[in-house]
Amino acid sequence: MKTIEQTIFSLILHSGDAKSSCMEAIMYAKAGDFTTAEELIEKAGLELNKAHKIQTALIQDETRGESTDIAQDHLMNAMTARDFSKEIIDLHKRLADRLEGRE
Repeated sequence: MKTIEQTIFSLILHSGDAKSSCMEAIMYAKAGDFTTAEELIEKAGLELNKAHKIQTALIQDETRGESTDIAQDHLMNAMTARDFSKEIIDLHKRLADRLEGRE
């Protein structure tokens, strides 16, 4: 059985991996590789799902009276990074299309 510290570390780990994938996706989009960018956003989503499940379990523990130090800010930051990354990638796509005369 995981300790609370290990559980929180897992939440931080998955959130951090998601955020890193988002930042990497932006770099690929900036270079015009939208396929890889979208794959990385998908990967970020999978990591966020893992982090969300951990967070849900921590919240359930807390509602049963078990005190936990929830690292929710890491998850929320990663979710925000994914949302902004999607928008930035879309902007890069639109700019590439415009520069190539497809729009």
